[in-house]
Amino acid sequence: MASLRYIPINFIFHVFSLFLIFSGHGSTAELKTLLQPVKPDGTVSFLVIGDWGRGGSYNQSNVALQMGEVGEKLNIDFVISTGDNFYDNGLIGLDDPAFQDSFTNIYTAPSLQKPWYTVLGNHDYRGDVEAQLSPVLRDLDNRWVCMRSFVVNAEVVDFLFIDTTPFVDKYFVQPNKHVYDWRGILPRQTYLNNLLKEVDVALEESAANWKIVIGHHTIKSVGHHRNTIELEKQLLPILQANEVDLYVNGHDHCLEHISSVESKIQFMTSGGGSKAWKGDVNHLDPQELKFYYDGQGFMSVDISEAELRAVFYDVSGNVLHHWNTYKEALYFAS
Repeated sequence: MASLRYIPINFIFHVFSLFLIFSGHGSTAELKTLLQPVKPDGTVSFLVIGDWGRGGSYNQSNVALQMGEVGEKLNIDFVISTGDNFYDNGLIGLDDPAFQDSFTNIYTAPSLQKPWYTVLGNHDYRGDVEAQLSPVLRDLDNRWVCMRSFVVNAEVVDFLFIDTTPFVDKYFVQPNKHVYDWRGILPRQTYLNNLLKEVDVALEESAANWKIVIGHHTIKSVGHHRNTIELEKQLLPILQANEVDLYVNGHDHCLEHISSVESKIQFMTSGGGSKAWKGDVNHLDPQELKFYYDGQGFMSVDISEAELRAVFYDVSGNVLHHWNTYKEALYFAS
């Protein structure tokens, strides 16, 4: 794969765009599905970063540097962003220089010139949401793939990206001084009801070995924002019923791995893309809290048909925590 670094980036993305096909897979759900090519051996490798867009400040550039090095070692296929892509108030429009200053000009490593599958965070909703969702940004940087909620199918794994900000009551009833862009969301309850149905159908119809759900907000966290009650009540039962393997989020500016005594779902936070060090950590049963780091960093994930490995790195690229799991029937059969 080393020879790929000499292939022009535009050619690589021309090939990628051929695979960026919208498909319903015969589903009654309305979520768009993108097809992500895998490696010749059927494996998938990717990085996860969240809460990053600050023009390179608060160690954003340093995290980006380490992402580039790890991405090269792992020969990653894509990057996942867990939201809060542009601080403090999203993008102000399609011509906002923050897109270049906080994204294109920061994540410059050759290994990061891959698709960036992106969800919106609450800070993004404080700006022009339609700008972040616009295909015009792909003309500016063809890595950018951002929708409210969508599915990425990579053969052995299905990724379900969920728009979590509209679930949170306080943004509607106590917005304080902030103004949120709710175009496309109202009436809110209708939007949420439809989204939950679409999520349930997409997960139920998934034939992939692994199911990973990505949202901006926490479901379980010991960090500054704690658990998101609305997601615990409305989304978590659907994830449990459909035997989701991982829920990956940002929002808390930390790195975190929480297990569950109620199901096999692992809750992983990757929100250390820039500003961090909140310093307030809640107590949790050590049987559930596997790892917590109140600082900057990112995640990598490698997936094969039978095995998943997640690794957390700090701002210097040091490995802080790693975790493996297996689909036992497939693993031992091989």
